[in-house]
This record gives sequence, C-alpha cells and structure tokens, in this order.
Amino acid sequence: MTNRNRWLIGAAAVVGYALLWVGWVAQWSWVTTLDASLLEPAHRYGAAHPGWVLGWKWLSFVFGPWTFRIVAVVVAFVALARRQRRTAIFLLVAVVLSGLVTEVAKDIAQRARPLTALAHEPSWSFPSGHALGTMAGALGLCAVFRMAQVARVRLIEALCAVIVVLVGVSRVVLNVHNPTDVLAGWLLGGLWFLLCLPILSSGRLKAAADSPVPG
Repeated sequence: MTNRNRWLIGAAAVVGYALLWVGWVAQWSWVTTLDASLLEPAHRYGAAHPGWVLGWKWLSFVFGPWTFRIVAVVVAFVALARRQRRTAIFLLVAVVLSGLVTEVAKDIAQRARPLTALAHEPSWSFPSGHALGTMAGALGLCAVFRMAQVARVRLIEALCAVIVVLVGVSRVVLNVHNPTDVLAGWLLGGLWFLLCLPILSSGRLKAAADSPVPG
C-alpha cells in the first residue's frame, strides 16, 4: 500500500467515523432509521428463539477480539524468537492495544446500549469493541502473514474477513450494539491499523535495504 493510498483511506475512515458520531449525537434521521430498521426485527426474532441467540453469543465470544489478541501475542513471541522486533512491536501495538483504543473511544462518546439488548454488556455502546478489535486484529495479523509469505495467506485473509463480518453482525443480532456502532468500530479499527502500519512497513524497507545485492 502506497503512502498516498494509506492517507486517502485513513482520511475516509476519519470522515466516516465522524459522521457516525455526529449522526447519533444529533439524532440524524438516517442514523436512527438505520439503527431501528435492523434492531427491531433482530430483537423480535431473537426473543422468540433462545437457541438462535445462544448461537450468536457463542460466535461473538469465540471469535471476539480476545481471540485475535491471543493469536497476536503468540505470533509476537515467535517473531521475537526470530529477532523480528518490529513485527512483534507492531502486533502488540496494532492488535493488543486496540482494546485501549476501544475504551478511550467509548468513554468519549458515552452512548448507551440499546434498551432491547438480548445479552448483558456493561460498557458503553459506541463504537463496538468487538467490531474494532476484530478489524484491527484481522488486518494486523494478515499484514504480518502476508509479509512473511505464509502459505495460503489468501485463504487466511478470506476467513478473517468472514469472521469480522459475522462478529459485527452478531452484535446487531444480539441487540447489544446499534448497526452504526458496528460500522464505527470497523472504521476506527481500520484507522488504528493504518496508523500502526508504518511500524511494520518501515522494518520491511530497512530489511530490504540491508540485504546483500546479488551480483
């Protein structure tokens, strides 16, 4: 990814996140309509089907942010053992510390959870920590795997994309987040990844510069 593309994507993420934040604060009609149009049918179906709710709870738990953070810590230790310190630092900052980003963002917004929640969640609602954490985790791990030329990296990327989407959907199905909370989480998670990416990319450029020139 070029620096120009990184800046463009990052700027779009900032604008999108700001619009969602201002939208719920100002109660813009498109925000309230979007949230209600998805929460209401999900709540009606979930209230009548406890097994459906339980399945989504387990999916949200098993594939939540902590799963990505645990994997990131393991990969970071492997990287340290191979003296790849920048890779380890990148994973710890981009993936593990995304939880801190979530808490700060939630404390700033202080949006209450939907009253129709089908599961108990004690923290604030905006942005979705599951959406933010899985997005940052998936992007961070996939970037490292791609740089390391891991076998079947495209399959890993596809699986991560499916998990990110399903976890985000689960938060709306369970009514513990508004759809706009999930969208904001994805945007902020992607933005955090982009901000951390120079840690990894600069290390790759340095390694390339230090490698011997064939001849």
